[in-house]
Amino acid sequence: MANKRFEGRDEPILDPDIPIIDAHHHLFDRPGLRYLFDDYLADARAGHDIRASVYMEIQAFARLDGPEMLRPLGEIEFANGVAAMGASGRYGSCRVCAAIVAYADLRYGDAIASYLDRALALAPDRLRGVRQITIEHPSEAPYRFITHRPPTGVLQSPGFRPGFAQLAKRGLSFDAAVFHHQMPEIAALADEFPDTIIVLNHLGHAVAMDMNEDGRKEVFSVWRASLRNLARHPNVVCKIGGLGLPFWGFGFETRADPIGHLELARAWKPYVEAGIEAFGVDRCMMESNFPPDGRSCGFVPLWNALKHCVSGCSGEEKAALFHRTAARVYRIDLPGL
Repeated sequence: MANKRFEGRDEPILDPDIPIIDAHHHLFDRPGLRYLFDDYLADARAGHDIRASVYMEIQAFARLDGPEMLRPLGEIEFANGVAAMGASGRYGSCRVCAAIVAYADLRYGDAIASYLDRALALAPDRLRGVRQITIEHPSEAPYRFITHRPPTGVLQSPGFRPGFAQLAKRGLSFDAAVFHHQMPEIAALADEFPDTIIVLNHLGHAVAMDMNEDGRKEVFSVWRASLRNLARHPNVVCKIGGLGLPFWGFGFETRADPIGHLELARAWKPYVEAGIEAFGVDRCMMESNFPPDGRSCGFVPLWNALKHCVSGCSGEEKAALFHRTAARVYRIDLPGL
């Protein structure tokens, strides 16, 4: 499937003076798609004021040998090296990978403690949390867009909660990647571990692929109710983004023509507004989710669309959405912000 990340770079930049911490992106080198430091910098320099970014694990650059549990340490070494390049100032002012969210298989239970300690030793100034993708769906349709199909039953595995308990002891957050029907499980997790910050990825993915209008409306209703219930837990925050992924059923990934920010915003706005209504601006942060969201649109129209969706917000509210929440949650200290 073609990647559209270069499309729309000629669009005028909306609110060009809003500083942005991109709360979620990936770097990797895989057959068919290479997206590394230079690629992200090219996008970040395309017009929006990207001051810093949060690296999100994607099980890239793992070590080839050693104990299976420890092999993901290679990705942390990689991301921390990229972060050092960004922090040097040699490549401009954008602090790429200023915070790192690493992979950890919490099914190892208490044994994951040694991995987490080694992970923190590798990136003590930047490692802020872990993620383990736990998406599950009764149909096969969503899995065709997933490069690493996660195992089933992760959240219910005997070791998961003992492993999860190790996070708060080390001041680490947990990024939760689930589909909308799984949000009650994340709510239960938030209840059980109130001292751990849980970051809901991509608004909890309202999965409405291959549905008619009535089916999409029903999914939206269920998704919004689950989102509101999850938001009642003060230790949960929400990432606004991931809307370029195919799971939502917008169909932009199937289009051959360039897609501008106004068309994106028309489709995305009800979801963006529902997320902000549920969590409030101080518990929401904007993300590019690049390059996966490049299936649907370019980096410039993506951020323009997100800005357009919240055009009615005040300056203070926009500051929270576009950088302050991410800075607080991921402990990113930027001069002037």
